[in-house]
Amino acid sequence: MQTSADTVATTGICKPFAAAAPRRHVLAGALATALTLVLSPGLTQAEPAKGGAANLAMVGEPQGLDPMTSTADLVGTIMQHVYEPLYTFDASWKVAPMLAEGMPTVSKDGLAYTIAIRKGVKLHNGRDLNADDVVASLQRWMELSPRGKAVGKEVASLTAKGANTVELKLKSPYAPLLAQLALPSGMAAIMAKESIAPQITEFIGTGPYKFKERRPDQFTVLTRFDGYSARKEAPSGYAGKREALLDELRFVPVPSANTRVEGALSGQFQYADLLPVEAAGRIEKGQPAVVPIVTKNFGFPYIVFNTKEGVLAQQPLRRAVQQAVGQGELLAAGFGDNRFFVVEPNFFPKGTPYYSDAGSKMYNTRDAKGAKEAAAKAGYDGKPVRIMASRQYEFHYNMALVMSEQLKKAGFKTDLQVVDWATLVQRRNDAKLWDVYITHSGLFPEPMLSPPQLGDGAPGWWDSAAKKSTLSAFNTEVDPAKRGQLWGAVQQTVYDEVPFIEVGKFNSLSARSAKLEGYTPAIWPFFWNTGLAK
Repeated sequence: MQTSADTVATTGICKPFAAAAPRRHVLAGALATALTLVLSPGLTQAEPAKGGAANLAMVGEPQGLDPMTSTADLVGTIMQHVYEPLYTFDASWKVAPMLAEGMPTVSKDGLAYTIAIRKGVKLHNGRDLNADDVVASLQRWMELSPRGKAVGKEVASLTAKGANTVELKLKSPYAPLLAQLALPSGMAAIMAKESIAPQITEFIGTGPYKFKERRPDQFTVLTRFDGYSARKEAPSGYAGKREALLDELRFVPVPSANTRVEGALSGQFQYADLLPVEAAGRIEKGQPAVVPIVTKNFGFPYIVFNTKEGVLAQQPLRRAVQQAVGQGELLAAGFGDNRFFVVEPNFFPKGTPYYSDAGSKMYNTRDAKGAKEAAAKAGYDGKPVRIMASRQYEFHYNMALVMSEQLKKAGFKTDLQVVDWATLVQRRNDAKLWDVYITHSGLFPEPMLSPPQLGDGAPGWWDSAAKKSTLSAFNTEVDPAKRGQLWGAVQQTVYDEVPFIEVGKFNSLSARSAKLEGYTPAIWPFFWNTGLAK
């Protein structure tokens, strides 16, 4: 995961998908050449400088700073510096301990997990973290977070066993448990017990940075926590030693992608997140002062349907929309350059444990005539399909434009509602306001980590007998090989019931200043172990 301070970096955190690398393309010319110059972990680097403040251009304003109540990546990106989980992921996407002392002790029947908490870990209010904080935090997570709610249904009890030990008992074996506890998005964040409330007003965690100030539409500022209790292991992905080298992290909302590009090139921002791929040439020409970051296998765009109420609440009409959609055309509109995307129906790449071609006949059909006939048969009454998208993620907006036209060709009326990302995240929680929205997620090795619609209570509110049965069989099986076989049934159910449409895979483009030393590319960018050259 360590990268040179003056080469283009590709994220090593996606190594489980290395077998699929031949299917991925990267930038041409000098940039493609630079991608081969990633510094290997075995080489040494100068220690990044300490001190200074980094201006970090994000895609927009977070709708809040509570990492449990939102699965929005932006919230997780910022607040992972303030809060930490019991477990996290290393550079190979293996679960590793963070606030836990080590991996849990698991009973022979796979139902009881005993977790020792690291001693002497300081909270931002100065006292030591204890098991009561952990229990209170995880109980809140299971009550409020979509992923936490899914885990909560599997939990029989959660209790403190002394000052530094927690025991979690399951109703039946649940293979994704530790991965769910490790994810930064919708995080199982460990908080000071006294700060816990339905709405958090004091952000007291254990992370290397602590919350200082938020001015909506201007910035969120985090400052170094001098009392931070770091792990001893070498840094690896999100795992191992974390050190706050910078005095301040300033997360600046910059909704305009072009403004993020200009700010990166001018040196206004030390980091600029998720840039449009058409800016790749300009960023590459900005070297050596500006360093392009191509994160391979970054994730997948997907289209979420409102299954609770509205025009597409009934499955036959969602199937008609599915029939009208051409994912290849959407990806071309979203990314332009086919070196940044892959059109394929499988949720996981070939060569990975969960590869399956189940449902592939329903992918990329773009059958306007068949969709129109199916919609008429299903009783489509001419009401507009309300599509929400945000221009802060330009590829979301471009895909929404094309999808709207595809649906019109199939006889649907559409109402494209373009809003800022924070508004979309807020509105998607109200089933009366939308029928479809465009989003994306990181590509992870554990299927239950994303999208959140596989859990309970996420926007879209997918709930069916087939979902319950296929996911139950998948999640109670702990043998990885058998889980791989069972995933195909889950994927087929998604294609059949259409709670969401996975569009394809994509690589992302970001940029950093060459002065930002020690930065490690990741799906949720993090800035511990990162300094600014003087």
